[in-house]
Amino acid sequence: MSGAAMTAANAGLCTCHDCGLLSRVSPTAGGHAHCPRCGAVLHARRPDSIARTWALLIAALICYVPANLLPMMKTTSLGATQADTIMSGVLYFMHHGDWGIALVILTASIVIPLAKIAALMFLLLSVQFKSKWRPRDRTRLYRITELIGPYSMVDIYVVTIMVALVQMQSLASIQPGPAAVFFGAVVVITIFAAMSFDPRLIWDAAEEGHGQSVEH
Repeated sequence: MSGAAMTAANAGLCTCHDCGLLSRVSPTAGGHAHCPRCGAVLHARRPDSIARTWALLIAALICYVPANLLPMMKTTSLGATQADTIMSGVLYFMHHGDWGIALVILTASIVIPLAKIAALMFLLLSVQFKSKWRPRDRTRLYRITELIGPYSMVDIYVVTIMVALVQMQSLASIQPGPAAVFFGAVVVITIFAAMSFDPRLIWDAAEEGHGQSVEH
């Protein structure tokens, strides 16, 4: 390994994806090595990480369309029913001067899901094209993407709280719309997509003297 940086893969070390134990794996063990602590199969990289992440991102994009086009919330007051999408709800709060609430919903329900999908797509493409561009910054981008994922559920929480509060009154009622199901699916699927992506793939192309990925 002349001139090559010492890495866990070079040293024959592998982290268990289940319990996190760092174990030494024999080069001849292949995918049959097991964690000595929990018994899980050890892999140098998550199996089929790229393909799984792409599949989940495509599913999230498919769900994202009805999540924004269908009503998120249906309000009935004095016999009149009004259906609001995510964007119409943002415009409603802006029209009534509640800019803070509008900004929170816009950021959590539209900006964050799209940014997360775009970031994961960028990371996937950079790995597939074996980019050596700023691996440390790309790893930070992945960590941020993984961290902010659950905060997209703010809109679902708002609808849930409003349903619980308004149902106590007799003159009005609020029901969650079909978009809530699709939006919840987008959030959950993108969380799984971030979990399925292996950030160590970012460093494979950046390592000098290692011309191919070790994803098995």
